[in-house]
Amino acid sequence: MAKGWRTYKRLHKWPGFILAFILLYYGISGIFMNHREWISGVDVSRNNLPAGYRYDNWNNAALKGDLILNSDSILVYGNIGIWLTDSSFRNYSSFNHGFPKGTDNRKIADVHRSADGTLYAATLFGLYAYYKGSSGWEPVPLEEKNCRFTAVESIGDTVYALSRSHLYKAYADGRNTRFEKKELKAPQGYVNEVTLFQTIWQLHSGELFGLPGKLLVDLLGMLTIFLSLTGIVYFLFPGWIKRRFRRRHRSLRLIRVNKWSLKWHNKLGAWTFILLVILYFTGMFLRPPMLLFIAESTVKPIKFSNLDQPNPWHDKLRDLLYDPSGDAFFLSTSEGIYSLKRENAIPELMRNQPPVSVMGINTFEKLDETYFLVGSFSGLFAWNPSDPDIFNYINGRIYQPQPGGRPIGDVKITGMITGTDGRKYFADYDMGVLPLHHDLEFPPMPPNVLAESGMSLWNLSLEIHTGRIFEGLLGDFYILVVPLIGLFSVTIVISGYILWRRKYKKPRQH
Repeated sequence: MAKGWRTYKRLHKWPGFILAFILLYYGISGIFMNHREWISGVDVSRNNLPAGYRYDNWNNAALKGDLILNSDSILVYGNIGIWLTDSSFRNYSSFNHGFPKGTDNRKIADVHRSADGTLYAATLFGLYAYYKGSSGWEPVPLEEKNCRFTAVESIGDTVYALSRSHLYKAYADGRNTRFEKKELKAPQGYVNEVTLFQTIWQLHSGELFGLPGKLLVDLLGMLTIFLSLTGIVYFLFPGWIKRRFRRRHRSLRLIRVNKWSLKWHNKLGAWTFILLVILYFTGMFLRPPMLLFIAESTVKPIKFSNLDQPNPWHDKLRDLLYDPSGDAFFLSTSEGIYSLKRENAIPELMRNQPPVSVMGINTFEKLDETYFLVGSFSGLFAWNPSDPDIFNYINGRIYQPQPGGRPIGDVKITGMITGTDGRKYFADYDMGVLPLHHDLEFPPMPPNVLAESGMSLWNLSLEIHTGRIFEGLLGDFYILVVPLIGLFSVTIVISGYILWRRKYKKPRQH
């Protein structure tokens, strides 16, 4: 019995002390991540972060696309917001007036000009319009509040805007434009299932059960911080108190703090250990390599949870492109690309699918009469829906799928830029903006763009929470940070509960 007790103590004491400092960051970053909109106005200077997070040649998804206004005026957009530049891409002025402060509020997925001259911006927190004669962007009133928009398209005088769950339609009429929400029909053979990854992700964040669930996980995050701090106190204070006694120094206050910390560390840890185990265990499966065990699995949505939605396209819509030659939309989703004749038609899954990373499509545009450019972290491809051959557009070779290969390609496409002279540039997440089939280099980021392009507090929290912040220190081994921390955290919680049951919990008197 004594030997077993010592084993649990070893499992809990030293690993717990070391991990406590890391769990402080995880508790704080997890709470921030649960409330992205609330902290969307807070940025962190990239100059204060490791070199990999600083912009260099428009990398880190700084640019996603551009919109040519005239022969010498171009809007470029992406994670840096929207900027007005000239045909040489050298002089930039901010075009972000009207957006709320903060990088997250200026993450732009698409910019579009409708037939009436209105500019539309699809952003992380809604749809914005820049009307003729206006001095800035204005939020478009919609049924859904603060939802993520991914694309805007037009057919004549009709404007279509795509959120992650719905299609919106309106007649272009300046400030009088009123969008109507459309729920797209289910495709043939639709089965109401969700990925196991989504289920575990939302269970881990609490979103699976709406705001009450998120607040519960926030509470567990604060409890993680509290247990970490009190664990550090109980680890350090007894030795400190003994040293003060030997020197005949008063230690009454330290003794009180130590006793209080131990008491509530034990009580709160014991009362919530099951919830903490679930929280830490689910977190292990949200990053590679543990993610690979659940990546392909689907399950029925849990009844009455946030995933139990009547809308068959809930959080699945990613991009929208109108093809005039076929008078139809191509609808990019998390489950592939569909053809959509009109908003009330049944979407049809395309037989030939281009490679698209699980991280989502980033470029979707018409290349010529028959081919489309499709770009993601899988690479950049020329895709003809009626031709089974798909071409790697950068090297011109036919794409050959590699079973069991890397989930990302050699080029991680985050966007495309096309100049007024027709020259194209592709944006790679790591390398930045590079010329495509020509030799004219893209100009570097000017100081005024760099000065206004920080990292959102939410994104910094994500980098900490996923362990990517340690990549510069650990290299490729950083992917082991999350599963190892999860495993050690579960071990520490369980061993702590067993210790409490054996040593501190008094048996009931009969």
